[in-house]
Amino acid sequence: MKFLRKFIDKKKPLFEKGGKYEKFHYIFEAHETFLYTPNHTTKAKGVQIRDVIDLKRLMMTVIIAMLPSLFFGMWNVGHQHYLAVGEVASFWEKMTLGMKVVFPIVVVSYATGLAIEFTFATIRRHPVSEGFLVTGMLIPLIMPPTIPLWQVAVGTAFAVIIGKEVFGGTGMNILNVALTARVFLYFAYPTELAGEVWSYLGDKTPVAGYSGATALAVAEAASTDDKVVVATLGETWSQGLFEFGNLFWGAIPGSIGETSTLMVLIGAAILIITGTGSWKIMVSVFAGALFMGYIFNIIALNEFMKMPAPYHLVIGGLAFGAVYMATDPVSAAQTEEGKWFYGFMIGMLTILIRIFNPAYPEGIMFAILLMNVFAPLIDYYVVQANKKRRLKRATI
Repeated sequence: MKFLRKFIDKKKPLFEKGGKYEKFHYIFEAHETFLYTPNHTTKAKGVQIRDVIDLKRLMMTVIIAMLPSLFFGMWNVGHQHYLAVGEVASFWEKMTLGMKVVFPIVVVSYATGLAIEFTFATIRRHPVSEGFLVTGMLIPLIMPPTIPLWQVAVGTAFAVIIGKEVFGGTGMNILNVALTARVFLYFAYPTELAGEVWSYLGDKTPVAGYSGATALAVAEAASTDDKVVVATLGETWSQGLFEFGNLFWGAIPGSIGETSTLMVLIGAAILIITGTGSWKIMVSVFAGALFMGYIFNIIALNEFMKMPAPYHLVIGGLAFGAVYMATDPVSAAQTEEGKWFYGFMIGMLTILIRIFNPAYPEGIMFAILLMNVFAPLIDYYVVQANKKRRLKRATI
């Protein structure tokens, strides 16, 4: 790749101070540092440690961790399509169809977000933030496959401008940017994010008896009659579709990247092994959800509450949210003790919202956004408690 390095070095003076394209310096720098480690030299006195892992490489690690969910999501879009229309298809036929549906959503997300990032970087004359490398992938993965592309663009633009840039850019946002896009679209265009939107049909009609309902929608509906939730899940239009094993595997209707708990856990392993994601937040989210699930099993006021607590971990987007969005290093709690409380509350709130909000049976999105707001307060009290303990020891 020496020729590429030489080409970049040759064009670089045009974007430096006094160059013809000086105002586009930070856009050029963003592309250069994406391809190569920055060759900046520290001029401050004292001992310095140089690390090859910069923020862009860190973001790329997160993207790699999301690839299992992305590829499985592509396959599942095709799988649900052929299942809905009653046709038999090979693995590659399902994968090809899924790519045709998902790839444009990813492209629109990145194109819109990066265009806005480059515009703000040029106007404000500051480096292009790396955070959107992850956000640009998260947004498509939490969308249904039937989402119109123009809505992806609108939601992405809203999230980047209102959710991040108005606060000062990457590292300054209060709320998770990808979830900001999702919640905006949910309230602005509910028809495209609720109801039977989870299976891509194209120009074909579904088979008789087909239902595009998600496992959460089926479970919530069961709370209004005398059927046991688990039995209801097993008696749907496709026998065995919502059995626990299939829920864990993820071959069910749902958002593109959220259905497979197995793929999410593979991504979680990558994040934990590389030290990129907080295992404390992940574990505490699952623990909080299980705790609240078992509490409702004891109360059992309706059939939804009777659903075995482990089912809550494999339906909806709880696993995906716990691994990729609750662990956002900007909007999550920063203190080690605070991470446990922060994650545990997300898990509990998710189940509470699922049980008591029939209009929106999923809860992980609102739970994370709510705890994003309280994260600074959690850290504040943890720090104050540490100060009090240290002062107490100092006076003994």
